[in-house]
Amino acid sequence: MAQNEDKKRQARKRYIYERQSVPTIRLALGVSESSVRRWKRDAKAAGDDWDVARSATMLAGDGLESVVAAVVEDFVILFQATVEQIKSAENMDAGSRVKLMASLSDAFNKMVASAGRVAPKISELGVANDVLQRMSVKKSGVQARSTARRTRPFSIV
Repeated sequence: MAQNEDKKRQARKRYIYERQSVPTIRLALGVSESSVRRWKRDAKAAGDDWDVARSATMLAGDGLESVVAAVVEDFVILFQATVEQIKSAENMDAGSRVKLMASLSDAFNKMVASAGRVAPKISELGVANDVLQRMSVKKSGVQARSTARRTRPFSIV
């Protein structure tokens, strides 16, 4: 039982202070995802809302800029995963792909613009540079790496 309580404390710490996702915590602690979700739900019922504590910790620690940066980072990860799914969808016609890509591009542009308004330190070029760097690490393409190097001086983040 003491080991179980220790894992609950570790799960809470990882979720709140290290911003790890429930699946990541599950893997790190060697427990089921449903266990972590149950611990989180039980804690909330007892007055310890992990999501509220996570948000408060982020705002108190690094301020609004880090929160916005984290949201943008999560969006970019989802954006890239969605683009990969669209590219690999075999039963999707070209017209549907174009519509989806246009919609995704619009969402990306809106995200970058709103991030810049909410946290002015996060500039469009800074976000673009980060995206290019992530793509160059993941894809290791020569074009992406050279573009990331050329835009680095403009990065404000």
